[in-house]
Amino acid sequence: MTDRGGWSMNKDYEPISCEIYSRYELAIMRGHSLRVHWVDGRGLHRLENLTPIDLRTRNHAEFMIALTLAGHRHVLRLDRIRDAVVMD
Repeated sequence: MTDRGGWSMNKDYEPISCEIYSRYELAIMRGHSLRVHWVDGRGLHRLENLTPIDLRTRNHAEFMIALTLAGHRHVLRLDRIRDAVVMD
């Protein structure tokens, strides 16, 4: 799996609120796309329309698995997401 937000970057993980986690779960269940602003594993700010497909926990950190419109897969560490707005 490609590290696009960091499976391996789990140091200093800050848990997100249950409310935000629930919003991501609802977006997945409803098939909504999100306009997501996040900081990637290299510290670069990213802004992209993504369709979240799953939430996972690994090595004591939480991640969103999401697809771009072109079908590219991203793994985003949830505490690196700065903003996510429902697009549809």
